[in-house]
Amino acid sequence: MFKLPLNTIALIAVCAGYLIAPLGMAAVNVAIPALAADLHASAIQVSWLPTLNILSSVAFMLPFVKLADNYGRKRIFVWGFALNAFCAGMCALATNMEWILFWRFMQGAAGAMIFGTGVAIITSVTPANKRGSAFGAVAACVYIGLTLAPAVGGWLTQLLGWRSVFYFQIPLVIGLLIFIGLNLQGEWKNTEHSPFDWIGSALFILFSFSLVYGLSELPNFSGVMLLGGSIISLVAFVIHQSRVPEPLIRVQMFKESRVFSLSLSTSLLMYASNFAIVFLLSLYLQFIRGFNPAEAGQIILIQALLMAIVAPIAGKLADRFEPRIIATIGCVIVAVGFVLLNQINLTSSARFIGLALAIIGVGFGLFSTPNNSAIMGAVNTQEVGAASASMNLSRTIGNLVGMSVVNLMIHHYIGDTVFSPDNNPALMQTISLAMLMSLIFVVLACVLSSLRGKQ
Repeated sequence: MFKLPLNTIALIAVCAGYLIAPLGMAAVNVAIPALAADLHASAIQVSWLPTLNILSSVAFMLPFVKLADNYGRKRIFVWGFALNAFCAGMCALATNMEWILFWRFMQGAAGAMIFGTGVAIITSVTPANKRGSAFGAVAACVYIGLTLAPAVGGWLTQLLGWRSVFYFQIPLVIGLLIFIGLNLQGEWKNTEHSPFDWIGSALFILFSFSLVYGLSELPNFSGVMLLGGSIISLVAFVIHQSRVPEPLIRVQMFKESRVFSLSLSTSLLMYASNFAIVFLLSLYLQFIRGFNPAEAGQIILIQALLMAIVAPIAGKLADRFEPRIIATIGCVIVAVGFVLLNQINLTSSARFIGLALAIIGVGFGLFSTPNNSAIMGAVNTQEVGAASASMNLSRTIGNLVGMSVVNLMIHHYIGDTVFSPDNNPALMQTISLAMLMSLIFVVLACVLSSLRGKQ
């Protein structure tokens, strides 16, 4: 009987997981208006729905990666999906917004387990000269999940209600876990068991929470104090990691490789620019332009569809050419898309928005895979887990910063009220300012990407 090679089975498992997880997480964004109306959620509560998910993913990423290095990356990957399915079921059963916020926070921790280990598994079993193609396939699956999510979320919400957006994730996860149990044999972890860094974990979690809540409380004095606390805890974390014998992440890696550090910085800025788009455009298309969930989902999916098409091509290009050049071209194209999005107003057409999203999708597809390949290729084999965690942290911290700033704008312009047509001018002002912020992030990313040097 023909048996697939181990690296192929691992690639199938991780690709399937990286399709299912973004599909389930992002589909919720299109259901937010219906969910908010049903549960009478305020604008501030709505803004926390994606933010808490990302906050949890950032806070627990490094601790779970360390556990994976010690006890097995496949084991943590599997338990992450089991927790993800359980949290989805609890969200579907929730009767108030506070309960959904709690389980979405827990689902973010599951995301840290999944995304902190998947790429490390691929790196562990794939030859170096084929990693670009493998990363391209993984990125394509993420973007396919993100492509399907708005449409699936919109259709499910319109036909079966918002709770179905959580329910449909569960059988997909069960199918994946059965496939892994039957086919993916073996485990990947470090040869030596290292002690867990509890102090480092606590400092990083403190940094994450104080950063997000600090941004949400600005310009109040409490917000300033929390942001100051986040800076102090981050500095303490870096100092602690540089001194302990078995750190969560070896901070010297950032000094040793300019490619590694600047590629991560570029990734943070690019994802900070991009994450809030689906959330904001979902509100714009449904509250301001009056589209139903299915119609809004079909417009929003354009970006991820183009990303899914371009990412595998970019991965093959990254195996043949300097990743820095391809990634920088992608950054520039994304900047063009954001220039267009900065022109939207209360009457912008769906065609115009679709064009801008298509340009951003092409650019992001060109950027992401070569940038990931540059990050993973800049470290030795003993540190692929830490590099994978760093790569995912740059993405999730970027998402978190972008969404936290949007939260601040919603607090300032709309406040703790339920969305209504009376709030449309304030919502439009929030969206316009957020698009300008995203453009600035991308321009900075273009500069850093061009300066990172040859791999």
